[in-house]
Amino acid sequence: KLKSILKSYSPKLIVKADTTDGFSLDGAYSEKWKKELFFGATQIKKNYVSFYLMPVYMYPDLLKNISPELKKHMQGKSCFNYKKIEAPLFDELTQLTKQGFERFMQEEYS
Repeated sequence: KLKSILKSYSPKLIVKADTTDGFSLDGAYSEKWKKELFFGATQIKKNYVSFYLMPVYMYPDLLKNISPELKKHMQGKSCFNYKKIEAPLFDELTQLTKQGFERFMQEEYS
């Protein structure tokens, strides 16, 4: 489920990994930063699944309106961990990813 959130952006970003236990996306080469920028990833761990979303680290204001329930899943500044499928929170994470993608493309490549 988490992989599918990111996978919808694969036509516009660069797939860096697509395995049974992980999926990772980078942005194109950025003249501003002189490298490809990490966008997001999912990774299956022993007891949970991690969803990394770099735009929330780059633009922390994206987090100001997230629900307390989603905030509880945050580990660090850009990682959300889940032990089970939580559809309402995945829907919220989908919207946050969309906002992050739009901001990422606008600010890093304009």
